[in-house]
Amino acid sequence: MNRAANSASLRRISPGLALALVAFGLALLISFLVPAIPTLTACVVLGILFSALPWRNFVRTEVKPGLAIAARRLLRIGVVLLGFKLSLVNIAELGWLVLGMIVLIVVITFFFTWGLGRMMRLPGQQSLLIAAGFSICGASAIGAMAGMTRAKDSDTATPIALVTLCGTLAIAVLPALRPLLGLDSAEFGMWTGASVHDVGQVVATAQIAGATALAVAVVVKLTRVAMLAPMVALAGVVVARSDRKAAGASGASDELDESDAAVGTAADLTPVKRPAILPLFVVGFLAAVLVRTFVPLPDSFLEVAAYGQELVLGMALFGLGATISIGNLVRTGGRALAVALISWAVIALLSLGAVEIARAAGVAALG
Repeated sequence: MNRAANSASLRRISPGLALALVAFGLALLISFLVPAIPTLTACVVLGILFSALPWRNFVRTEVKPGLAIAARRLLRIGVVLLGFKLSLVNIAELGWLVLGMIVLIVVITFFFTWGLGRMMRLPGQQSLLIAAGFSICGASAIGAMAGMTRAKDSDTATPIALVTLCGTLAIAVLPALRPLLGLDSAEFGMWTGASVHDVGQVVATAQIAGATALAVAVVVKLTRVAMLAPMVALAGVVVARSDRKAAGASGASDELDESDAAVGTAADLTPVKRPAILPLFVVGFLAAVLVRTFVPLPDSFLEVAAYGQELVLGMALFGLGATISIGNLVRTGGRALAVALISWAVIALLSLGAVEIARAAGVAALG
């Protein structure tokens, strides 16, 4: 019986997973032909284009289950595999000044963007997801926060599109500003790693300035990635506290209405299901970081993990992109776009200020 059910489930999700896999292959080809376009960025764009096709409703029932699996479960697997890219030893080499500034930038940008989104009354969990994506590590952080809050795919899709848009713009904008700002290779690498969103976008931006810029940018960027777990945990505490306050207010309202007292009592007996403060896949991410730091892993394993991470994240981002309706994005995405652009500008300015402080202090990591 179980075997038959598993076989039926596999047949149901196979078309969508196969489509996501083909889209990832096409994204690889696009990135190979146009190196300035990261593979994961291409995956999101292909998903958005697929959602705009006139015949998408005809195939939606066939591919939707598989794309939903890709958008959620594969995204979480990708977050875990991302941990194998991160060594605490490399982060420590930046020195306490740079580390402190990176942490401060992440925290300030996160809460600024979250507060701005709430002030602009973005729907659902979009404020929190945009804050995570822009301050920490792009689509991976959005996926982690979405998993913690159990956000809807519709809430997740718009932040993914916005972080892709701004990260892609950064590939062109930041190198153009470099000569005007007088940044050397190492300083440009720090600015890129501290302000650009996804790892792929960081690589595409920093490599324009050479190997030194790329090396510094990747280490700085992975330091921001290390903030993923504590920021998810902190947001989990805040969300849980907000849920408790909402539940308490609802309970107080019930007590004021004597006619509903029995109903209120029955509701109080029903446990409220709240999101976990630290989801299992974030624990997996932390475990991967610790393994990468303290266990001498072979290069072949790290290469396979890197390829696997790009594969599952690419398929996941195509699935998320396919949930985006361009028409709805145009009609309702103005406020979200404003929040994203302001957040992007703030993190770029804060990161540039950190570069100037590091230059004045003569930080060895940038010398």
